[in-house]
Amino acid sequence: MNGIVEREGVIKFDCRHRLGAPLAPEHLLELNAWRKILFQLALIGQDPARYAGLGFGNLSRRAPHSLGGEGGAFIISGTQTGGIPDLDASHYTLVRHCDPQTNRVEAEGPIAPSSESLTHGVLYALDARVNAVMHVHSPHLWGQAEPLGLPLTRSDVAYGTPDMAAEVARLWRQSPVRELGIFAMGGHEDGIVAFARTCAEAGATLIRRLAQAYQFTSPI
Repeated sequence: MNGIVEREGVIKFDCRHRLGAPLAPEHLLELNAWRKILFQLALIGQDPARYAGLGFGNLSRRAPHSLGGEGGAFIISGTQTGGIPDLDASHYTLVRHCDPQTNRVEAEGPIAPSSESLTHGVLYALDARVNAVMHVHSPHLWGQAEPLGLPLTRSDVAYGTPDMAAEVARLWRQSPVRELGIFAMGGHEDGIVAFARTCAEAGATLIRRLAQAYQFTSPI
């Protein structure tokens, strides 16, 4: 299944997806547990009043060595799964190769990869210590990104594109993003990305920063 789609919320890159068997449960348990938490916090989900009713949010982990993780492969939730309360193995896929220069993602599994795969891929390529990436939508965090000191991608750069991958690389060079483990997507409404050595660390960063964002809008 190949193609470039330009609508918000779906794949924009050249997606070379080959149907394959679901991944073994041991590769998905921690990732899926954190996905459930993010769904319950409405950081991942689907709302008819937001984003034209399309699902939002995705997360990934670096693949184990047995699946090619040392070469940059990663496991990611599938496209438009945001609105599904409980994911199973059929909702995850393995991205074997990700190339922002040619705008191409090669994946294998029961579902096409998330529309944000290029952004996930560039983070894994930038630092071998990054083992988990979470892309969520939070109006509270996004709206308070500057007061919180979160690095921001440029407002004229769209999600899921080579330009966004280049923006992430620019932040890596020119901002404290690698120490903070989180940034906001200036051109992607409510878009926030956290990354870390583990799913637990990335999730904790999101929750801690969300609590800080609520302090800016507290009525107290």
